[in-house]
Parts: sequence; structure tokens; C-alpha cells
Amino acid sequence: MAGGVWGRGRDGPVGSLTLTALAEGIRANQGQPVGPSSTGPQAEPPELGPEAEIYPQTLTPAFEAQPGHEVVAPTAGSENCSPHDAQEPAPERPYQVSQYSWEEGALADLALYTAACLEEAGYAGTQATALTLSSALEARGQRLEDQVHGLVRGLLAQVPILAEGRPRRAALRVLSALALEHAQDVVCALLPSSLPPDRAAAELWRSLSRNQRVNGQVLVQLLWALKGAAGPEPGALAATRALGEMLAVSGCVGATRGFYPHLLLALVTQLHELAQGVHSPDSPKVWEPFHRGPPHSHASCTVEALKALLTGDGGRMVVTCMEQAGGWRRLVGAHTHLEGVLLLASAMVAHADHHLRGLFADLLPRLRSSNDPQRLTAMAFFTGLLQSRPTARLLREEVILERLRTWQGDPEPTVRWLGLLGLGHLAMNRGKIRHVNTLLPVLLRALGEGDARLVGAALGALRKLLLQPGAPVRLLSSELRPRLPPLLDDARDSVRASAVGLLGTLVRRGQRGLRLGLRGPLKKLVLQSLVPLLLRLHDSSRDAAESSEWTLARCDQALRWGLLEEMVTVAHYDSPEALSRVCHRLVQRYPSHVKHFLSQTQGYLRSPQDTLRRAATVLIGFLVYHASPRGVSQDLLDSLFQDLGQLQGDPESAVSAAAHVSAQQVALLARAQVRPRRSSLLRFIRHHSYPTRPHPLYDDSPFLRRSLAGRWSCPEPR
Repeated sequence: MAGGVWGRGRDGPVGSLTLTALAEGIRANQGQPVGPSSTGPQAEPPELGPEAEIYPQTLTPAFEAQPGHEVVAPTAGSENCSPHDAQEPAPERPYQVSQYSWEEGALADLALYTAACLEEAGYAGTQATALTLSSALEARGQRLEDQVHGLVRGLLAQVPILAEGRPRRAALRVLSALALEHAQDVVCALLPSSLPPDRAAAELWRSLSRNQRVNGQVLVQLLWALKGAAGPEPGALAATRALGEMLAVSGCVGATRGFYPHLLLALVTQLHELAQGVHSPDSPKVWEPFHRGPPHSHASCTVEALKALLTGDGGRMVVTCMEQAGGWRRLVGAHTHLEGVLLLASAMVAHADHHLRGLFADLLPRLRSSNDPQRLTAMAFFTGLLQSRPTARLLREEVILERLRTWQGDPEPTVRWLGLLGLGHLAMNRGKIRHVNTLLPVLLRALGEGDARLVGAALGALRKLLLQPGAPVRLLSSELRPRLPPLLDDARDSVRASAVGLLGTLVRRGQRGLRLGLRGPLKKLVLQSLVPLLLRLHDSSRDAAESSEWTLARCDQALRWGLLEEMVTVAHYDSPEALSRVCHRLVQRYPSHVKHFLSQTQGYLRSPQDTLRRAATVLIGFLVYHASPRGVSQDLLDSLFQDLGQLQGDPESAVSAAAHVSAQQVALLARAQVRPRRSSLLRFIRHHSYPTRPHPLYDDSPFLRRSLAGRWSCPEPR
């Protein structure tokens, strides 16, 4: 066995004589009297021959002084787990260096031989090893923390050269026995070897993880190091890597019972700090090239630790949902971290609800933290967990509502954005509309924000409010009539799509009243938004175009236009014939609104999007063709003719060609207005017959059509 331990054969005996010689050697080196040992025969003095035979000089190569380098001993007053503190050089004392190196190596040898002798005894052997080590350490008379650090460093140096099997198991048993009594010191001694990553240190962390009697204590110490309580940022990064090694071992996550939410929040907050680049004064050293990899490697390690924590606790579906939604990528992004936190909270609400109460309780004190990453991460988690009705019930609804309203007064747009999202979740979870007088002013005021996230969150919250039973459709129709139409033409794609979707939801909720003619404000809002909806079918944003198609279908169903097929054809194939039928029906149903329709469409002739300019030009042509000469003023026709004339010089040939055709229709309508009056019978016949003006003919659109083929991964028709 001795040859297996040290990788070479040896002739000396192994057992009580060896242990006695080591113990007496330690005592003699400290100047203590050498006496007979109770564990075996009397040993030789420190320089005895058997000691030299049993312990070749190659046993502790890690602690021998190299040429040009000094072996450094830890300072006695060190209480920090930081890698920098652990490697801080002590005053130069050459005569102590060799003494320290010999003692440290001898102590590591004693530990290994003790564990090898007691290995077959199972847990009792571990306990006996811990007792033997404690006795030997106390006999040295130095600070216990320094001795533990020295022993762990000795194991780190010797484990890589040990053979597989019993010798290596003996070394790992020593570490477990030591951690059983001195978990904090063992963690502090191992952390410096975790940054940059060290293979021997990784093996020692995994061995601690497999021992169910010590892994919980070690994880708690790593959690404190991660939170920064035991050292500056490099220590937290080293703790993150150590956690990744330990949590990857099957069964280790069970040891986190009691502090699982705390550990989860600490890892997510660590990702926020890494994403934002929050460094301590010494942290730039962490990013040097010799640290084996770019900065994102630390974030990747944290993500892997988080995945292992979730997977080990049965949250595999949470990990899968995050992967499918791009949540992990968002978590490590500087500008998308909070979006990733919201996705993580949503996934946990759906697939890991057994931890939500603990998470919610741990979040509350963090909401007032002075540390921005910690506070914002907690706010995002708090907002996301409001999707869980049982979790939200842990606090009174009035308390949550007041907290979210307070966030709206924060100067930071991110805080206001999270508050609006929380209001939306709160409205969705209650099952019935409550506190409308409190919610609506906050949400409507947010529609005027300059940040797209805030406007989108407010629109989303209003939509959730509308989906609840007893939603105030009439009140919202009146309030949104002056606010919603400008958002349909907003320069931000996401805002346009959300605003159009909100209008569709409002029409669907008020459908019954529209059919009975009881929704005056809503009908006015629909007619005011009709032209933007038709033109946004050709929006460059796919989301805005699809949202417009869905909303027009809701309007067609509620107002019974009978134009669903035509609108779908216009949306996907840009058919002029279908658009002509739509314009004919609208002119017949709403003749008094034709002038407003034309004025609205005229504003799109200067759109920066080629598709919108062409669509507006064609729409003007068909509206003018189906309009009555009495329904359009001469001033409006003159203005339209002038703008269309300018478009005939448009650099896009499709736009200029369509402008030429529409300008002819405007000129024909203007000519019809100045014809001499005829008899009443002829005027009646003319008014109730198809126009005598020639039908406008437009070339096929050269722009890409949104065909339905391919939406469900179907090939395009050939």
C-alpha cells in the first residue's frame, strides 16, 4: 500500500511505527520533549535513519524551495478567503522556510497514511481520521487556521501524483475529514486554486460534493464567499467556479435544502454584476490573458452552476424553457439581463413552483438594497413571481399595488418598466377587476413615455386588463381614443405592433356592443384607425403587419363588413382587385368619412418606407375612384394631385408608376365636379350606378408578399 500511495515501492514498514515517527518528528521540530508514544515503539530523533528510508526527499516536491523562488508561508493574521490575500508574501526568513516546508510535507504525509490505514472502516474511519488530524494539528501549537491551509495546500500538491484507487481515495478522505471539523478553513484554502481553474482543486471540490456529511457545510461557506462576505470580487468568482464543480455532482443539490432560494438569487445576482462590469479595485487582474479565457468564461461558469442547481432539484423543464426562449443568452447580456431574470421567473412559476414561496420571502429585503445589481435583480424576480397567484397572496394586494405605484416615481426607467410589468401581472391574476381607478391613470400616463419598454409594458398591462371579466370597455375606449392612434404610427416597431394588438383586443371585448350600436366611442376609434390598419398590412415589421391583419379581422367580425377574405388577400398577396372591393364597401358604409380617409392616407405619401408609400398611393386611387364627386372637396383634390405629382419623380419605380395612375383618378374626379348640372333623374341614375370613370389599373407590387406558405414550414408553391 505504501508504494501505491507514493507512486514508488518502499521497503520500510507502514503502520504505527510510521505514524509515531511523524508525530515525534513534529514535536521535536517545535522544541517539545520527545517521549515514548502510546501508539507504538519509541521513535528515533528527527534525523533518524528509518525516517530517511521511509520518507524520500521527493515526497513533498511542492514545498521545496526552487532556485530563485521562495516558499511562502501564510500570514498568521489572515482571515480572508481571497486568492490575493492567501498568496500575500511574508517577511523574508530563510531559516524558517525550510522548517515550514518540512513540517507541511510531513503533516500531509501523516494525513495520507492515517487515512490509508483507516480507509476500510467507512464513516468510522473518516471520524477517526478527523480525530487523528485534530490531535496532530493541536500538538503543533500554531494557529489552527494556518495549519489547515498548509495541509490543504499539501494535498493539492500531492493529489495529482497519486495513483488511482486506494491512494487517491485516502487523500480525498483526508479532505472530507478535515472539512467535517473545519469547513470554513478548508474552503478558504481551496478557493485560491479555483481562479484560474485548477484540475486538482476541481477534483477536491467534487470529492467534497460527494460526501453528504460535509457538502452542505461547504456549500454554505461558498455561498457566503459568493455574496462577498468573505472577500472581494475575485473570491466571489472563485466561489462561483467551485459551486459549478460541486453542483454538477449528482445528488449534491439536495444539500442546499434550507438555503436553495438564497443560493439561486446569489448566482443570478452574480450574473448581473458580471454583465454590468461591476469591479472592485483589484478586479481588473481577473481579466488578464493568463487567467485562461475571456471575461465571459466567468459568466458561462455561473450559468452552468445555475443550470446544475435547477436540474439537480428537478427543474429540468426550467432549463429547457430558458434554452428555447433564449433566456440564458439574455441573462449574461449587459442590456438584457433583467429580461432573462423575468424569463427565469416565468419558467419557475410554470415548472418549479415548490420554491416560489422561499424565493418571494428572500426577495423582499433585497428590494431596498443599496446595491443596484442586487436590487434590480430582486425587483425583476419580484415582478415575475407575481404571475403566480398563490405566491402573490403572500402579501396583501394593497401592499403590492402601493409598492408598484411607488416604483413609477423612480427616476430610473428600468424601475418604472418593472413596475408596469408587475401591474400587468397583478391585473391578470386577480380574476376580477379591482382598483381600476388606481391602475388606469398609471398605465395611461405611461403611454406617453419615451422609452419603448415602458410604452410596451403599459400596452401589455392594458391588454391583460381587458381580458378580465367585467373589463371597463367603454371607459377604455374613451380614454384610448386620443392616445392610441398616434401609437399606431410610432417609429418603434414593437410599440406599433403592441398598439395595434391592443386595439384588436378592445374590439373583440366590445364586439357585442358594436353590433348593437351601443359602442359609440369604440366605433369612432375603429373608424379613426381604419386607414393605418389597412396600410400597416404592408409594414416592414412582420409583427406589426400580422397584428394589423388580426385586428382588421376582429373589426370585420364585429362590424359585419364581410371583407375578411379580401383583407387576407390584400395582406398576403397585395391584390389590387381585393383592395378595390374593400374601398368600395367602406365608401358605401361610411360615405361621410371618405374625406377623413383620404386625408389620413395622404400623410403616408411621405413615409420613409417604400412599401407604405406605394400602398398609400394605391389606396388613394381606389378611394377616389369609388367616391362621389360631392363627397370630396376641391381643396383636398388639389392637395392630393400636388402630392401625387411629386411622387411621380420618386426614385422607386413602383411608387412613381402608382402615383401616375392615382393622379389621373384625382384629375377625373375633379373634372366630374365641374360638369354642368343635369336633370334630377339623370343625377339619381348617376348617383346609384357604377362610376363612369375608367377603373384604375396598377402593376403588380414588386415588394415581397407575405404568403401563407412557409408559416407552418410548408414549401412555397411552384
